[in-house]
Amino acid sequence: MSFRDTYLAELSAVSSSTFEALALRLFRHQARHCPPYQQWLHALGCQVEHVAHLAEIPFLPIEFFKTHEVRTEPARWEPREVFLSSGTTQQQRSRHLVRDPQLYRRNAARIFEQVYGTPLTGWTFLALLPSYLEQGQSSLVAMVDYFAKESGQTQPAFFLHDHAALLQALAQAKQDSTRRVMLIGVSYALLDLVAEYGAAPELQGLTVLETGGMKGRRREMIREELHAELQRAFGPAGIHSEYGMTELLSQAYSLGDGRFHCPAPLRILLRDPADPFSASRARPDGAINVIDLANVDSCAFIETKDLARQYPDGSFEVLGRMDNSDVRGCNQMV
Repeated sequence: MSFRDTYLAELSAVSSSTFEALALRLFRHQARHCPPYQQWLHALGCQVEHVAHLAEIPFLPIEFFKTHEVRTEPARWEPREVFLSSGTTQQQRSRHLVRDPQLYRRNAARIFEQVYGTPLTGWTFLALLPSYLEQGQSSLVAMVDYFAKESGQTQPAFFLHDHAALLQALAQAKQDSTRRVMLIGVSYALLDLVAEYGAAPELQGLTVLETGGMKGRRREMIREELHAELQRAFGPAGIHSEYGMTELLSQAYSLGDGRFHCPAPLRILLRDPADPFSASRARPDGAINVIDLANVDSCAFIETKDLARQYPDGSFEVLGRMDNSDVRGCNQMV
């Protein structure tokens, strides 16, 4: 069996006790077989064979996804799907070249079902993601589309700007007592819906999952302000959130308290924003370095521009973005 086959078999059963050993194996593999990462490590003078702990791994700056083809073993495969980050026409969009589209979808579904304790077939998914639909090639749209199809729901999942049709679909979905209803929306689109309909009956009793992002359509808001505004229409239940990005294949979720919990394939380490080589699990606040073990075909070790606070149980709260970085991705609010 190839490294990839053996690795993916182990990934399906990864746990907190096996995470570090599996991550170090993947690091050594990608250090040899992911050309942009290999070049980055060489430029840093990293001695790969001497890296023995997660905190010693140099992380690839996320900007490389804008300027390079970040692929592991590129001679063995061509992309079957390409995800592009959201952004304005003035911004260069990140590109995630995907070898196996089903690996992304199944991994996302497995994480969702573990987090919510309910199979996809127990949900109806409706989405307000206009900017993602309009720009195209969105990993978030691909995920929601897969969830909706696997759930077997009869309602269409996406509503571009037709709020009246969305309310009608919500009312219909709520009539099925065997299913929970989740409304997934980019922040500005949810606020537009709330501004138009207020606390309409159709908006009550839902699980609302905001994915962040004003995309220049509204002023940026801190999480507490955004969620308070949404709760005036959707009710007192906490607003859920997702932390994900184009460059990753895994997602973290917050179930209403603003604190994200990493699933088994995902882990964050925080670094001093002024020192890219200071990552530590013990650091209480700083910029996020993320390890996504599902990124076997890309790079699993990414230095982001997000700022966070980490709690003793491993959960984290996103505080915003580093100065002068793009406002982008899912749930990365200034």
